[in-house]
Amino acid sequence: MTVANPWTTLESTLQYDNPWIRVVEHRVLTPKQTPGIYGTVHFKHLATGVLPIDAEGCTYLVGQYRYVLNAYSWEMPEGGGKPGEPALASVQRELLEETGFSAANWLQLLSVHLSNSVSDELATCFLAWDLAPGAPCPDDGEQLVVRRLPFRDVARMVWSGEISDVMTVTTVQRLELMLHRGIAPAAVAQAIGPLS
Repeated sequence: MTVANPWTTLESTLQYDNPWIRVVEHRVLTPKQTPGIYGTVHFKHLATGVLPIDAEGCTYLVGQYRYVLNAYSWEMPEGGGKPGEPALASVQRELLEETGFSAANWLQLLSVHLSNSVSDELATCFLAWDLAPGAPCPDDGEQLVVRRLPFRDVARMVWSGEISDVMTVTTVQRLELMLHRGIAPAAVAQAIGPLS
C-alpha cells in the first residue's frame, strides 16, 4: 500500500471566488495516467459546531431553512470561524449568537472532513456544559428557532434520519459512544443518565 499522491496536476484555473469559497478546476492525470479534470471547493472559514448539554441532560437544537437543500433542518448550533481564529473562540461565539448560552466547560469531540471528494472543508465540533443563559443575537441572514430536547430524543432523531446534518450526526454519535464506554465527562453523563 502506498500513501503517495497518485494524481498529477497539469494546470489549475480559478473559476469562482467570494469571501467564503474558492472554486478551482484542475487539469490532471488520473492515478491511471489518463487525462481528466477535477474541481475543488476551498472553504475560507473553519466549520464549527457545539452540542450544549444542560444540567437536566437536555440539549438545544437550532432549526433553520437551508437554502442549498431547499428544506428545513434541525442542527446543533454551528457556524464558521474566521481564518486564523481558534475553533474554540468561533464556536463559543456561535453558541452565544444562536442560543444566548455561554458555557463554563468545553471539550473538543472531533474534527471531520465534510465532503472530501470535492472540498477541503474541515469541521471541529465540541461538547459544552455548565450553561449560563443570555440573549441570542443571530446574524442578519439567519431566521432561527431554538428547541430544547432531552439528549436521548436527539439521539433518536439522529438514528431515525430526522436529523441529517453531518456535524450534528457525528457529534451526537460520538457523545453517545463516549457515554456507552463510560468516558464522557462525569457531569454530562450524570445529567443525561442511562441511555437505555
